[in-house]
Amino acid sequence: MSSVSGKLAAGGTQAPPVKTSLWKQSFKQLRKNKLAVAGLVIVVIMFLACFVGPLFSPYTDNQINLRIMGKGPNAQHWLGTDKLGRDVLLRVLMAGRISLTVGFAAMVLSVFIGTLLGTLAGFYRGVADQVIMRIADLLLTIPSLPLLLIAGSMLSSWNVPTDYRMYVVMLMLSVVGWPGLARMIRGQLLSLREREYMQATVVLGLRDRRKLFKHLLPNLAPLIIVIATLNIGSSILLESVLSYFGVGVTAPTPTWGNMIQDSNNLIDFQMRPWLWVPPGLCIFATVIAINLFGDGLRDVLDPNHKR
Repeated sequence: MSSVSGKLAAGGTQAPPVKTSLWKQSFKQLRKNKLAVAGLVIVVIMFLACFVGPLFSPYTDNQINLRIMGKGPNAQHWLGTDKLGRDVLLRVLMAGRISLTVGFAAMVLSVFIGTLLGTLAGFYRGVADQVIMRIADLLLTIPSLPLLLIAGSMLSSWNVPTDYRMYVVMLMLSVVGWPGLARMIRGQLLSLREREYMQATVVLGLRDRRKLFKHLLPNLAPLIIVIATLNIGSSILLESVLSYFGVGVTAPTPTWGNMIQDSNNLIDFQMRPWLWVPPGLCIFATVIAINLFGDGLRDVLDPNHKR
């Protein structure tokens, strides 16, 4: 008889298998997705560069030096200087602060509004469902970009101060971002309400607050995380488009979009590529990296999108 069977015969028991949580399993699966990991690394590097990098720069954002205006990349200015002699590398990093902040803040607002309204519509239904969904349908029928351009033009006509335009742009992006999320949250809640464990909560007479925060919202967390991640990239892209057309965040506050807008003439396009290529590459790399990471999260957390 083997030693294992001898232990069992002597009354010994085997140790129960160690159970890992769903989040740990998802994290292990995410680490196997090289594209998602690469996207996350690029995003982290971009955040560190934009928020920490300017602290080590010997220049200041608005330091004007007309003697070196329009100079190409050199040892002192790695990405050259702009039309006012300002260091382009520092401007790109400072612009990244604004663009990333606007994108992240707009995502948080849109996710909060969409989750709140979608939960009210899907859980309580009735009049709340009809009113919220009709407003969402109305916003979804209007293309987001033309609506944002009109709203941005109104800001210019109302002479909204430059210091406050960034916050208004955040609100504008959140307004066009919540309807799609609210509809998805509502649909998931209507499906979850019919599950057996939710029928049991009705029989037990649990309060609505406990049903929401103990049983429904935890099951919606993976969906919310995936959508929130993908919304950051779309918010950054929309903010850059608005700033490029001059109806978003305007100078002297730098963003990647208005840096490209400042050099949109033919001479700068042909003779001074260091003015528009770096911010354009930052927009491209950041949005692609966020989308790669979001796709990886969706493959891991959303069972309806398994590869």
